[in-house]
Amino acid sequence: MLAVAVLMGCQQSVPQAKYVFYFIGDGMGLAQVALAEAWLADSTDVIGFEKLSFTEFPVLGTATTFSASNIITCSSAAGTALATGTKTNNGMLGVSPDSVSLEAITYKIKKAGYRVGVTSTVTLDHATPGSFYANASSRSDYYDIAVQLPQTGFDFFGGGGFIQPEGEDKDQVSVLSLIEEAGYQVVYGIEQVDALAGAEKMLLLQDKERDFMDALPYAIDRKESDMTHADIISVAVDFLDNEKGFFLMSESGRIDWACHSNDGKTLILEILDLNDAVQVAVEFAQKHPGETLIVVTADHETGGLALGLENGYSVYFDALAEQNASKDILLQARDMELVKQVREMNFKARIGWTTSSHTGIPVPVYATGSGSELFSGRMDNTDIPKKICQAMGIPF
Repeated sequence: MLAVAVLMGCQQSVPQAKYVFYFIGDGMGLAQVALAEAWLADSTDVIGFEKLSFTEFPVLGTATTFSASNIITCSSAAGTALATGTKTNNGMLGVSPDSVSLEAITYKIKKAGYRVGVTSTVTLDHATPGSFYANASSRSDYYDIAVQLPQTGFDFFGGGGFIQPEGEDKDQVSVLSLIEEAGYQVVYGIEQVDALAGAEKMLLLQDKERDFMDALPYAIDRKESDMTHADIISVAVDFLDNEKGFFLMSESGRIDWACHSNDGKTLILEILDLNDAVQVAVEFAQKHPGETLIVVTADHETGGLALGLENGYSVYFDALAEQNASKDILLQARDMELVKQVREMNFKARIGWTTSSHTGIPVPVYATGSGSELFSGRMDNTDIPKKICQAMGIPF
């Protein structure tokens, strides 16, 4: 009896995570993180690496990313694994390989009484955010994914808009209308947030002066008035904070896009943008010690990035100094001369790329706070949502 009492006492003394941040850097491998750290060190004329907010976390693990159908995953299969704890085939979202709907941990957490938020720097019907609220046999069914958002009852959504807000043929009921009918206040831009402080549920999009149905701008292309990833997290935290607790998943989606474009400087600034967003969570955790869990990971690596190219032992960041726009923006403008210059800058900087697609290498898992010890060592991506539920004391 004494042994049982001691065991129960130990179990009761283990704090459960009350506030949980789950950051996913789409396409972010160890090399992407290291490149940003090396860039920061080089900016102060130091050879080495300057730590980011999340690389200072005390717990580091790795996660394998293969899907049910391929050794190299797509984002929807990886997002499904990170959201539901189950593998699926490439191209599928929120469903098993035989198209049976899966339940994301966001639903389990909401049922347990916590407030829930889902955000992304790209559109909210994209693979990673969609995996946390929708079920679709094809990740390309953007409208079918989007119309499931207002049915969730989740408290907060924020980021980019929707790829097909009125369906592929623009003949469907507007997703925004459905969202408003479900009781969400739709806010366009940070400046409108204070005016809707009494909202029960919120959808935060960027200012209408931009194409608000598109992803947030790359950090390298951003104007002073543009919404940032850190802005989204700040608003989400203020909105979700309550005595019971909350769960917030936030994707940095354009890391992946920069890597698909083999665009080194744009990638670096996207990693730093994620770092700023994570810092908001870190500052929140400092006010709630022992109650907050922060997990930062990735769905897969993109680009086969290397700090080094061919022969030599240096990376020359000065070669990137004159780039002031993303390669994607230059492609949209059909400025092929500047596109060529970006390629040459990467070569001169000695930033190596092996592919314009995904790779199958494991990705890092950084964690701090309550339950963070669960994320140490080797794991599979399907283990991460299970460990989050364990840290929160919620049955998976």
